[in-house]
Amino acid sequence: MDRYERIIALHRHLQAARRPVTVARLQDELGCSRATVYRDIAFLRDALMAPVVGDGEAGFHYDKDEAERFELPGLWLNSEELHALLAAQQLLARSSGGMLSAALAPLQQRVEKLLDAHSGGKRWPVERVRVIPHRIRRMDENAFRIVASSVLERRKLAFDYRARSTDEKTRRTVSPQRLTHYRDNWYLDAWDEDREGLRSFSIDRIAGARFVDGGARDVAEDDLNAHLAGSYGIFSGAPKGWATIRFSPKAARWVADEHWHSQQQGRFLPDGRYELKVPYSVPRELLMDVLHYGADAEIVEPKALREQLRAHLQLALSNYGDG
Repeated sequence: MDRYERIIALHRHLQAARRPVTVARLQDELGCSRATVYRDIAFLRDALMAPVVGDGEAGFHYDKDEAERFELPGLWLNSEELHALLAAQQLLARSSGGMLSAALAPLQQRVEKLLDAHSGGKRWPVERVRVIPHRIRRMDENAFRIVASSVLERRKLAFDYRARSTDEKTRRTVSPQRLTHYRDNWYLDAWDEDREGLRSFSIDRIAGARFVDGGARDVAEDDLNAHLAGSYGIFSGAPKGWATIRFSPKAARWVADEHWHSQQQGRFLPDGRYELKVPYSVPRELLMDVLHYGADAEIVEPKALREQLRAHLQLALSNYGDG
């Protein structure tokens, strides 16, 4: 039997035993070596927190007072899966600018303890998982915790919001729907109670967040996706059109592997260029992404979007006049 089956069998033997079970008997029952029995007992006790007591001479059994409260977890992970989980924890902690490090510390400690059970205490060099945040915004940790709690606990939320586009400060009361992590930054998707509509709020622009009386109104997932994820990027609203962008053969090697939108359409042209089509609503973010590729990108359609990009380029060029 494999290790998973052995652990379950070992748990059942110790749970049913009225007196200590010898190592020799466990070898026979599990069909494994003496060393394997000791390793499995150590894993059951140290990693899965089973109330194992005893030793190799007298035998092993469960502590009677603790045995009734202990349940074998329905799932545990192998070393490779634990390594992946530890790497993911590092990614989340570091990509959040350290904001979530304290909250995730128990998870990291638990994962490291499970890894120790696999490796006999070998240290895992987590510093070899490197995360370099890109254009991450400063965010108030307390505001994030309150917003996250309101989403998970389904509670109404009130806060001051200063829109980045206008710098106007408004007081909002919302029914939180979900948290969205997009391009290294966090957003709150919510039903705005006063405006009676779905809105997205950048959490770094939220201040004075507090719970208010009443449960959050639930909006159907399909409606959320239709309003907030139907168009390009984080900007909400139903798609107003499709943009066709063509990239040079050099840029095509990158763009062909990039995910711009869930409904994007892409194809290589005979001359090596790459043509990408994406739906969009507010063109601002789409234009920023196209400008990122400079002369290697060209908006073909629609004409209005092409003219907007031309105006952006002319305005930028005016900053580099001879004067």
